[in-house]
Amino acid sequence: MAALRRLTQYPTRGIAVSALHTSSHTSAKQHYKMLVLGGGSGGISMGARMKRMIGAENVAVVEPSEMHYYQPIWTLVGAGAKTAASSGRTTASVMPSGVKWVKSKVQEINPDTSTVRTDDGTELSYEYLIVALGMQLHYEKIKGLPEGFEHPKIGSNYSIQTVEKTWKALQNFKEGNAVFTFPNTPVKCAGAPQKIMYLSDAFLRKTGKREKASIMYNTSLPVLFGIKKYADSLWDIVKRRDLQVNLRQNLIEVRADRQEAVFENLDKPGETKVIEYEMLHVTPPMGPSLVIKGSPLADEAGWLDVNKDTLQHKRYPNVFGIGDCTNLPTAKTGAAVAAQSAILKRTISKVLKNEKPDTRYDGYTSCPLITSYSTVILAEFDYNGEPLETFPFNQAKERRLMYHMKADLMPHLYWHGFLGGLWGGPGPYRKLFHLGMK
Repeated sequence: MAALRRLTQYPTRGIAVSALHTSSHTSAKQHYKMLVLGGGSGGISMGARMKRMIGAENVAVVEPSEMHYYQPIWTLVGAGAKTAASSGRTTASVMPSGVKWVKSKVQEINPDTSTVRTDDGTELSYEYLIVALGMQLHYEKIKGLPEGFEHPKIGSNYSIQTVEKTWKALQNFKEGNAVFTFPNTPVKCAGAPQKIMYLSDAFLRKTGKREKASIMYNTSLPVLFGIKKYADSLWDIVKRRDLQVNLRQNLIEVRADRQEAVFENLDKPGETKVIEYEMLHVTPPMGPSLVIKGSPLADEAGWLDVNKDTLQHKRYPNVFGIGDCTNLPTAKTGAAVAAQSAILKRTISKVLKNEKPDTRYDGYTSCPLITSYSTVILAEFDYNGEPLETFPFNQAKERRLMYHMKADLMPHLYWHGFLGGLWGGPGPYRKLFHLGMK
C-alpha cells in the first residue's frame, strides 16, 4: 500500500525517473551556471549536452529518484512482451559524469532571484535554468484510487508500481468486459491508452479467450486519435477486430471490490454509467508539476510558459523548458523530447553568446501506435497536426518493421545515445533513417 500511496507524490518525467558524477545533500547555498531541474529523459539529455557545452563543473541536475525509467516500453511490459526490470537503470548510471547530482526534490522556484529551494532546505542559485520536471499523475482524482490497485484485475501502464498488474490482469482474464480508459486531461503519449487495448485483443485471440471478451475503449476525447490520417487506419482496425469505442466517456470512480467502473458522459452532464469489468486498464488524469504551477514560471493552466519556437521562457530569458512540463502545443511524447533537445541546445548556445536564437521547433512529435505483438503504425506530425513522416512509404499502414524499431532499436538508442545527448533532433526517426541510408 505504501508503494501505491507514492503514486500521488511524485511527478513522472519525460520518458520517465555515470560513473564519477558527484551527489549532494548539503544545506549550504550552492551556485551553478546551468541548473537542470528533473532527471528524466529531458533533464538527463540536456545535462549531458550542457556538460559538453560549458563543462561538467558548471552543471547540476536536481533529481530525487534513485531509478530512471524508459517509460515508452511500459506498454509492452503491461502486455507481457518486455520485463519491468528491462525498463529501468539506476539514476547514478545515467547521470552525466562529473555533473553535480543534487539528490533532492524541488520544493520552490523563484525566477526573480534566480534561486531554487529543495525539500531538504538547500538553496541553489543559477545563471541559467532548464526546467524538465515532467507532469504529475493524479490517480487520486478518480474515486477509489490508488487504493483500488490492491485488488486484482486492474492495472495501469503509467506507473512502475502498477504496470505489472496490467499483465497479471490480462493473464488471468476469463470472461467479461476488458475496459481501457482515457482521462479528461492532457496526457503523455496519448496513444498508449489504446495501444494496450490492441495488445490485449491480440493476447486474448492467441490464448483462445477472445470470443468470451467484450473489449471496450472509453475515452473522454471526441475522436479516436487526433490526426485524421492515422485515426482512419485505427478505426479500420477497431471495426475489423470488433473493438467497442465509446467517445466522451470519462472514468470518475473505480469500485475495485465489486469490479465496477463508473463513467460520466461529458456530453450529458450528470449522466453516469456503471460497467462491470473482468479487466480494467486505467490511464490516470494528469496535470502540470505542482512546483511549476505554484511559481511565476507558469501560464494560466500551470504549465511552464515557453516560446513554442525556441523553448525559452516568455518572461524570464535565462529560463528554458523541455518536455511534458511545458505548454508547447504538441503531443507530449518521448520523440518530442528528443526533437526538442537539439533545438534547446541551439537556443542556449545562442543565448550564451548574447545572440538571438535562430532555430525553430516545428512541434515534431511521434507516436508509435502498437497494434499487435508484431505491428506498429508510426504516427509523426507537427504543431499543425500535419503528418511529418520519415519513411518513403505510407506510415498509416501497420508494419512489422516499425514494431521492431519501437520494441528493440529505440530502447537501445535511448540508453546508449539519447541520454548522453548524442542522438535527437527535429525528427528523431527521420535522423535515424538518414543515418541508416548513409
